[in-house]
Amino acid sequence: MKSDDLDTQGAQRRALLGRVAVAAAGMIVFGAPWRAGAAQTNAVHIDNFTFSPATLTVKAGETVTWTNRDDEPHTVTSAATPRVFASGALDTDGTYAFTFDKPGTYPYFCAIHPHMTGVIVVK
Repeated sequence: MKSDDLDTQGAQRRALLGRVAVAAAGMIVFGAPWRAGAAQTNAVHIDNFTFSPATLTVKAGETVTWTNRDDEPHTVTSAATPRVFASGALDTDGTYAFTFDKPGTYPYFCAIHPHMTGVIVVK
């Protein structure tokens, strides 16, 4: 192979790698806001026999997801009568999600450990 051919192939490779690098950088820069927005969730963690945060404010139509990080089972149970939501027992790493369609204040508790309480405020 001639040295001119090798120089041409090397230039083509560098150009291709440059285009790939620019495309990857664009995906990181321009894809980040989309991913950040999609990753935002209304999350409540159950840890050390507490709901954290104890009070969470969301907009009507948004979903709240509870995740049990304790080694004990817990529930997410509406304190309203009739019950607005009730998860059933969540084992370790279990999750429960509920979409709050109407504005209001929604107190809840763990039916297994009633001293555990929290509030969802829907605007």
